[in-house]
Amino acid sequence: MSDSQGRFKNAIDDASRYTQSVIDDFTRSDIPDSLRRDFRETYDFYVSDQERQRLAKMGTFQRSVFSTWYILRGLFLKLSPPRRLILVAATILAWGSVTGGSQDTIVGFLILLFVLGLELKDKTEARVELQEGRAVQLAIMPVSIPELDGWEIWMHSTPANDVGGDLVDHLPLGEGRIGLTLGDVAGKGLPAALMAAKLQATLRAIAPDVDDLATRASKVNRIIRRDGLPNLFVSMLHADVSPDSGLVTFVNAGHHPPLHVHENGLTELERGDPAIGLSVDSAFHAQSVALKGQDLLIIYTDGVTEARNEIGRFFSDERFLELVQHCHGMSAQALGDRIIDAVSDFVQTARQSDDLSLIILRRLPTEIL
Repeated sequence: MSDSQGRFKNAIDDASRYTQSVIDDFTRSDIPDSLRRDFRETYDFYVSDQERQRLAKMGTFQRSVFSTWYILRGLFLKLSPPRRLILVAATILAWGSVTGGSQDTIVGFLILLFVLGLELKDKTEARVELQEGRAVQLAIMPVSIPELDGWEIWMHSTPANDVGGDLVDHLPLGEGRIGLTLGDVAGKGLPAALMAAKLQATLRAIAPDVDDLATRASKVNRIIRRDGLPNLFVSMLHADVSPDSGLVTFVNAGHHPPLHVHENGLTELERGDPAIGLSVDSAFHAQSVALKGQDLLIIYTDGVTEARNEIGRFFSDERFLELVQHCHGMSAQALGDRIIDAVSDFVQTARQSDDLSLIILRRLPTEIL
């Protein structure tokens, strides 16, 4: 086969693949749901809360007109100044071709494609950088679930974006003990991920040399307050677990109270101290809870209770408490899967709105110890 015939065959194969790809796109069953989700996210991104309040007072037709205007205006204002000028030029050319019989429609269309290409290039580059950041984040996260005599431990974290602001970590503390950390940075995206990485590095540096949990939290707080990103803070639950006891000692820095599932039902533990990074003078106190055989301790972020479905409703604290209150005797793995499945069934096709993380401890029954 000659070179020209080979190139022609490759071109035909490429065209066939592209055609099949387009056909597959049009035959996907999730296109309507995807379009609805994309429109909702576009609306949420470009329309401010104040504008939504105005729209809520309008009739259907007026609301559709003003919604379109708000979205187009928001899109225009988010472009860089040079791209705004290019877009204005394209609009003038397109309008002139309609009103004056000009032949500049194709030129205006090509200019619009040029602006779209620039925006797509920026988005692609940003996505690649975020994916690389996610790879780095995964590399510094624990690759396995810790094993501790007398305990079953289950850990899970799913970021809402390419990089997440939740921290799920464990580290050895000596004498067979381990430290468990669940942190939730106030925010999303890259700044939150950087803060989570800072918290992890700080805890790993301090924890092995500081046995007292309150002192450990105070030192972490001072460092995060001094070196952390402006206007960001972290809710954190940091626990110390020993192999020879059912006692879990922990510091709760602005986080959701852990849930103790026992044979008589469910107990929500006391709320803790201020979040990490709010004030250099924050004081922290250690708490403890004793788990008997088959008892469970659930540590979670608000990505569980504040998961939203397509119509904006939250999974809610009430639904979550009802889900786990009668789970005494379940394994940590089974309970974790049950929670994840319940949230997934509730959210359905809606995009994940926040990082979702869990740590579940189960005290093994005495016949296994």
